Amino acid sequence: MDLARHEEYVSPFTARYVSPEMSRLFSPQFKVSTFRKLWTALAQAERKLGLAITDQQIEELKQHIDHIDFAVIHSYEQRFRHDVMAHIHAYADLCPTAKPIIHLGATSSYVTDNSDLIQLKAALTLLLHKQVQAIRHLASFAKTFAEAPCLAYTHFQPAQPTTIGKRACLWLQDLLLDAKELERAINTLPFLGAKGATGTQASFLALLDNDSLKVKELETLIAAQFGFTKVIPIASQTYTRKIDLQILNLLESFGASIHKMATDIRLLAHEGEITESFDDEQVGSSAMPYKRNPIYAERICGLARFVMSLAQNGAYTTATQWLERSLDDSSNRRLTIPEAFLGTDAILNTLLHLLTHLHVDRNKALSHLEAQIPHLAMEPLLMAAAKRGEDRQAVHETLRRLSGKPIDQIVKELNLDPKQFHPQALTGLASKQVHDYLDTEVDSFLKIYAHIGDSYTHVAI
Repeated sequence: MDLARHEEYVSPFTARYVSPEMSRLFSPQFKVSTFRKLWTALAQAERKLGLAITDQQIEELKQHIDHIDFAVIHSYEQRFRHDVMAHIHAYADLCPTAKPIIHLGATSSYVTDNSDLIQLKAALTLLLHKQVQAIRHLASFAKTFAEAPCLAYTHFQPAQPTTIGKRACLWLQDLLLDAKELERAINTLPFLGAKGATGTQASFLALLDNDSLKVKELETLIAAQFGFTKVIPIASQTYTRKIDLQILNLLESFGASIHKMATDIRLLAHEGEITESFDDEQVGSSAMPYKRNPIYAERICGLARFVMSLAQNGAYTTATQWLERSLDDSSNRRLTIPEAFLGTDAILNTLLHLLTHLHVDRNKALSHLEAQIPHLAMEPLLMAAAKRGEDRQAVHETLRRLSGKPIDQIVKELNLDPKQFHPQALTGLASKQVHDYLDTEVDSFLKIYAHIGDSYTHVAI
């Protein structure tokens, strides 16, 4: 970014982190064109149900969906202090024949809330596609290193042997749980429909000759045009803000999962077991030329904390809605919802880069494990000797006396088979758990999304 050419604040999301696809979904162009598509769909449905709306009017509306003059809209909003009325007048200027029937029977939330739901569904789908790619890469990583022994840590203190692939499956399991929640949200997200000023649909009932079946059909026709199979049955002027809260909680949950994973990678980078890629001319520190910092994992943690912090806004907004409608949600939602999605998109873009540029040092991981084997093998040694019929207490005393000695010396003194205490032999069911989990849980999920490629690999510097 050329800072010298920017005199106004530019969001780091759009300048550095976010994919063009996600940025487009929250752009003014997408919002306004969706408003116009909704007005067109409303007019088409009303015409089909018998209102005096002509083909010419419908065609005029269609022709000008993408002819958007933001300066004109801004001028109208300065006059009216009402954003939707500004959009109606700007559209009507372009569609003089259709002007009398634009927004017929509707209230502002018909376009604002339905647009939000269209936007949310598209954004959730984009995130799901990227999560599928992340799961695919991480599953491949876990399979590759399923048998690679390493030292497990509890409290970041040496614990027992595990495998690199098993540790990766801990991350993978969380991501898969998050992805399935994304699926659920996409599949159950409803359309607001045409509910009117307080949700009673009185205006549409009046337009459609007091025929409640026609009112219901009106909503179904419009919803179908935008890919929704369900219309929310109960609403005030708006859809319940509980939906926003649930979606923000979903993004928060993903943020927590990915923060944990990125933190683990940062800790392992300190140990030298797993590191990020480092370009030939990359600088790790302006003061310390030797530094190779895990910048992508660090970025993920920073962005994840931001996304997680936004979830509280959904709870506050849900809690403070007055009766059938108040407008204090509008300014908050304009900020919170786009930023939460942009932040999550930025995390996934960075994650996809990170997962395709991770380097594992098997030898270093093994050396860290082997350095702890004399301690970690104590319990297996005790069990093996006792199982052979030796006095458990006597063996315990022998092990106490030999504590700190090389494992080969301990095994020799106890006259046990050294193969039983090779690092790989001490990892329990770790590798089997990896393969079982991939076979029974992950592969079946990925098969559903086999059509999704690896096209979203955007990452900022």
